[in-house]
Amino acid sequence: MSFAKPTHLSRDQIDTLGHELDAIRASVMNTLGQADVDHMRRMIAICRASEVGGRALLHFGVGPLSWVAGVLALANAKTLDNMEIGHNVMHGQYDWTGDPALNSQTFEWDIACDGEQWRHSHNVTHHTYTNILGKDRDLGYSLLRVTGAQRWKPRHWLQPIANLLLAMGFQYGVGSHDLELGKYKHGAIPKPVFKERLNRFLSKTAKQWFKDYALFPALALWSAPRVLAGNFCANLIRNLWTYVVIFCGHFTEGVSIYREEDTRNETRGDWYLRQLQGSSNLTGGRVFHIMTGHLSHQIEHHLFPDMPAHRYVEIAPQVQALCAKYGLFYNTGSLWKQYGTVLKRLFTHTLPPKPQTLGA
Repeated sequence: MSFAKPTHLSRDQIDTLGHELDAIRASVMNTLGQADVDHMRRMIAICRASEVGGRALLHFGVGPLSWVAGVLALANAKTLDNMEIGHNVMHGQYDWTGDPALNSQTFEWDIACDGEQWRHSHNVTHHTYTNILGKDRDLGYSLLRVTGAQRWKPRHWLQPIANLLLAMGFQYGVGSHDLELGKYKHGAIPKPVFKERLNRFLSKTAKQWFKDYALFPALALWSAPRVLAGNFCANLIRNLWTYVVIFCGHFTEGVSIYREEDTRNETRGDWYLRQLQGSSNLTGGRVFHIMTGHLSHQIEHHLFPDMPAHRYVEIAPQVQALCAKYGLFYNTGSLWKQYGTVLKRLFTHTLPPKPQTLGA
């Protein structure tokens, strides 16, 4: 964990870094076109075909092999819908197309998180206040202690269990994020506002449960238990995968945490620097990047959240070269390496801080 901007960079260097990153952004945004639209439409077609195939295998298949194939196909569809399609469309990456199906303000996805609430808790809060302690509520999701700067409480002894439960039900963690329960408990959010947020969350969750655990099982008649179990497992696989990807993008070793006072009077160069040092990447191939929604390029995503995510692959070498030029840490590694450092961090901060000895 480290605080604030690197001290070895001068004001001029930070400003120049900002201009160079602006130039990288412009080099992509000025060339957006049909190829970008084709990519997203291809992803939507694959997603829909995978969902139809998965549900058909669960409904009409016989035997365990068709059940496993159905679960994997449905999990694949749900993951694509959430990561490569939903997350990126709802960031406004395709608003420039004018296609109503790719409109960030009206798109709704297949998880228990209301789109409108996600646009506030993620698009606005997380991407504006990235890694600022007390401002970015993604830092531990109001549940986990991920830095020694967070006050230790006795409940953190149970952090490994809380982490596992959050991973398994990650869609509910994301869905309830905008409730801001802590603020409500302390009177910072009026009851009518909280109630409206709660109703939106419960309504979206109820719709998801009705679809996966009532409607489709009922349509399968005597295969209802098989379909219900398949839908549960597909949701579980998607939850675990998205949790791992998101945590590897934010809580790995070397990711910087900021105090609010560090970010006062922040220039565009300072903002870029915070995004760059507050995120981490994953290495992998094309399919791997797609299945992460290209959040395997979390650094590039935080620098340019409104850029179509499949373009991050082409600019990543340029961003990495800038880091080398300015002596900045470009945090990247394999999934196992990065997730290993996430677990190390979570287990380290499970323990209370060591008492300070006199004279220390």
